Amino acid sequence: MTGAGGDRSPHPRAIAFVESPVQLLNVLEWTRSAAPGAAAPGEAGTAAGGPAAADGRTAGDDLTVVVLSPTDPMSRGQLRRMAELARDEGFTVRWQEARGGAGAPLRTVRELAPLLRGAGRIVIGDPFSRYVQLLLTLVSGKELTVVDDGTATLEFIGQVARGEPLVRWHRRAAGRGPRELVLAPVTAAARRRLVPSEARTVEVFTSMPVEEVPAGIEVTANRFAWTRATFGPPRITEGADLVGTSLVETGVVDADRYMEAVATLARAHGATRYFAHRREHVDKLHRLHTETGLEIVRPDLPLEVIARRGPIGSTIVSFPSTVVHTLPLALAGTGVRVAVCDIAPEWLKETASPRAQGFLSGVTGTARDVHRLPRLPSPA
Repeated sequence: MTGAGGDRSPHPRAIAFVESPVQLLNVLEWTRSAAPGAAAPGEAGTAAGGPAAADGRTAGDDLTVVVLSPTDPMSRGQLRRMAELARDEGFTVRWQEARGGAGAPLRTVRELAPLLRGAGRIVIGDPFSRYVQLLLTLVSGKELTVVDDGTATLEFIGQVARGEPLVRWHRRAAGRGPRELVLAPVTAAARRRLVPSEARTVEVFTSMPVEEVPAGIEVTANRFAWTRATFGPPRITEGADLVGTSLVETGVVDADRYMEAVATLARAHGATRYFAHRREHVDKLHRLHTETGLEIVRPDLPLEVIARRGPIGSTIVSFPSTVVHTLPLALAGTGVRVAVCDIAPEWLKETASPRAQGFLSGVTGTARDVHRLPRLPSPA
């Protein structure tokens, strides 16, 4: 299925593969990151889009965005809204039902192979994605850009620097099952494509702090210039908004402890709204509303855009996540305070990865322009 506007450029200079709304947002930020006059953090944004925005690094005819559509409704809804914004910016968006049945992966690879071979640059949002890794095995010698996928970007850079296999931080390092063994050759081949060589650098476009850059990786700062220029400034309301996390859904944090923490933060900061993560389960959100009285907001766009459009609380409270790095950039100059509450060790499930506590602490510790809240007391 091809997005509205068709494939105007059968052999685009760049092809981007995205699987989440934030990845697509950051592809847009990447394309506009070289635009002359892009506002720096703290400067007022101006209207963008259309011809003025075409001064960025990639023109509309030179990039095709391929959405490898996920199955969960919230992600699909946000991706469709982001796809509309990308088309408004002049880019071709191809919606690929990559998970629509048993034959979808093979069909997707077959349909995308000509685009892959004809592109000079491959842009990906998730180097840990098995789907993206499979597609990378079809190409070699291409310029490669990894756009921000949040905290996973830090893990990717660290694993490349240490020469480690690509494994998400919240996965336990248990023995590999049948699926992992079958996919091991694909993962190994993809990793070779993702590791810089003497002939090719790998660009990482990120808003995350990168202290040690491995040789051959070129880091470009994502300052959310496109978001700030296109939306806002927002109307700021009294009180606080809470930002949800999927740490319960990924098996890292105990659900009861999470409920207690949200209730405590809501009372302490006078919060009335809870912005749900797109992966949070409906049953959990219903319980949150019942036990705390918070209004549950399920955004139709990434939170950086939602906050910039407003209205937004004068304080945004979050647990360790990508937004403690991105929201201060998107909301620079507005006066909104971003506060982060650490995850206490006793909140973690016994089945959580041994790396979880250190990784989450690192996310908080490296965040800039945020207010660190005191750790919440354990329940009696």
